[in-house]
Amino acid sequence: MNNDLSIRNMVKRFGDFTAVDDVTFDVPEGSFFSILGPSGCGKTTLLRMIAGFEEPTSGDIEIRGQNMLGVPPNLRPVNLVFQHLALFPMMNVAENIGFGLKRRGMGNKEIRSRTEAILERVDLPDFGEKQINQLSGGQKQRVAIARCLVLEPSVLLLDEPLGALDLKLREQMKVELKKLQTTVGTTFVYITHDQSEALVMSDQVAVMNHGRFEQLGTPQELYGQPETPFVAQFVGDNNIWHGTVSQSLEGLVLITTDEGYSFQTKTNAPLKDGVKADLFLRPEAMIIEPKNTVGLNIFSVIVKSILFDGANSRLLTTTKEDHELIVTLPQNRKFDYIEPGNEISVGWHPESGICFASED
Repeated sequence: MNNDLSIRNMVKRFGDFTAVDDVTFDVPEGSFFSILGPSGCGKTTLLRMIAGFEEPTSGDIEIRGQNMLGVPPNLRPVNLVFQHLALFPMMNVAENIGFGLKRRGMGNKEIRSRTEAILERVDLPDFGEKQINQLSGGQKQRVAIARCLVLEPSVLLLDEPLGALDLKLREQMKVELKKLQTTVGTTFVYITHDQSEALVMSDQVAVMNHGRFEQLGTPQELYGQPETPFVAQFVGDNNIWHGTVSQSLEGLVLITTDEGYSFQTKTNAPLKDGVKADLFLRPEAMIIEPKNTVGLNIFSVIVKSILFDGANSRLLTTTKEDHELIVTLPQNRKFDYIEPGNEISVGWHPESGICFASED
């Protein structure tokens, strides 16, 4: 498969501060690629360099095999969708979408034809005559994307475009955006600090921290096989124990936590006896009152409260030593009898946890 975007050894410094630190990646043609990271990690700076609004300190940018260094933003085959959509309120939907085509000197008949075609593709047929203030938040979002797609960019860059939407609409738009990208087939490069957005929509995700990529992989790989403690904490929810490796076993280690629990778990890399380690365990990996305890790590917790959230309901619990843990309430078993103050047993399989040498 050909790559629509290739970045090689990209560095961007602002004085003594390195915003982007030796980043290399490829984005295959027609894929949905997300860059996920906390505020200030360098993801917007990286996107601005791809768009041409910032010049890299060093490194290369290629779009469909063409070197983009020194090429001004208006001559690059990319378009950028911002969080604040910057639609023109004095123009109707069709005029907003056709604006870029008009600036390119295209005739009115061709502009009208292309505008109608792209409105069909973003599922807004017959919306051309509507005013911007007549649209819902999700419809405005699609108009902003249509305005970019009508220019037929090789790569569409999206800078936290769902950030200004309310939660319900954001959930809807995640699915809409993925469907839209699949339908139009344009390569999307999407930046976000919201791990749910990245996991739901992307073919590949790069997790960025302090200007570097900590891990690049499919959403399933990042969630199930994190390569660093940062990725384990940032992607999905995790319970964390600190402890010491007391025994190295075949493919597993025995870790004694600071509270005195002994757990068998897998590790990211071989760990020697006596090494300080951090253990990460997903809330959904814990089995409440397991019927078959063979091979499981078993311990007791006290239920502090029930965090009801429909299908995502969870228990807030603590151990006797006051170590706080979140436990997912599965949908396939009834736990109506559990109340705050109850002591319950939980168990988890050694393959469900992952252990890293402590960074401290």
